[in-house]
Amino acid sequence: MLEGMSLQHALLGVLEARPMNGYELTRFFEAAPRWVWSAPQSQIYPTLRQMEQAGLIEGQKEIRGTRLRRTVYSITERGLAELRAWLGTAHTPPPARDAFFLQALFFDMIEPDRAASVLKAFIAEQEQLAAEWRAHREALLAKDTPLLKERLKNRPAGEHDRIAALKAHVFAGQIAVATARAAWARESLRLLEEPTPP
Repeated sequence: MLEGMSLQHALLGVLEARPMNGYELTRFFEAAPRWVWSAPQSQIYPTLRQMEQAGLIEGQKEIRGTRLRRTVYSITERGLAELRAWLGTAHTPPPARDAFFLQALFFDMIEPDRAASVLKAFIAEQEQLAAEWRAHREALLAKDTPLLKERLKNRPAGEHDRIAALKAHVFAGQIAVATARAAWARESLRLLEEPTPP
């Protein structure tokens, strides 16, 4: 069994909705703010090869035009079993590595105005993420995202609302985290502006 959170499990989850080629998967994972896992092309193609060798997915060669060949990947029964086993298992969170909070930990070493500039940029970034996730959450609730439409084709109609609500709730969590991080950064700005006691 594959260990912990990994690109392999993210790929299996996406391919469960519908078969895709490497290019489609790369475009999907490059749109990180719309999802919860990002990965560059340099990781996706080697991972797909490893997964195919492990029997988790299978690739079907397709010819487009006269010379262009592509491989379309689909999840296998073994891959589906691996994904379901991983989904139903509690996993230890990875060690904390947050570059921004590490930076903030040492703000006392730079001028307050420079630290404030970093904090303001962070707040803007978190607010932008929250806005993007709100839009995606609404699209999920409306069952109006391409991957969800594909997934719902294979699920009983009576489950559609529950599936959409569960997926939208993940992005409600992302919104809550971004909102809390922005609020924390605003409080940090306040602390920076407090006068230094004599």
